Amino acid sequence: MSFDSHGSPRERHAVGTIERTGPAEPLDLLGRVPYGRLATSMRALPFLAVARHIVSDGRILLRMHRGFGHHEACDGSVVAYGADNYNDAASGDGGNLWSVQFTGPAEIVHLCPEQEELFGAAPVSVNGEPYAPAYLRVDPHFVTEHTLDF
Repeated sequence: MSFDSHGSPRERHAVGTIERTGPAEPLDLLGRVPYGRLATSMRALPFLAVARHIVSDGRILLRMHRGFGHHEACDGSVVAYGADNYNDAASGDGGNLWSVQFTGPAEIVHLCPEQEELFGAAPVSVNGEPYAPAYLRVDPHFVTEHTLDF
């Protein structure tokens, strides 16, 4: 494994200095799948929440269900957001698998209608309750990419 000038592993990069770590940039990989998992803590307990994402100006915009309050737990905190194409393994196409993880501060944002449309159709319900969207912006400070080559 190689290290950068700060002694960090090369697959961990500050925004603005993200280097190519494979055939695609981490943000490009993120654009290949619509959903990922947001990780943070709520009342000192870790949790994962599913979220829909888009990439805008080098930042990750997330849409998640407002009803659980997860967006409020993330507001102003450092979070991790990850996505992968591991579901492709079930298809048996023999392609390479990858995962990306972005770590940085998150904040609640209010999007304009044009930005909201970029997310596409929203779920009708979550656990039987009407879906109510909330939006977060994650400013990725560190990025990790892993690939499984077959």
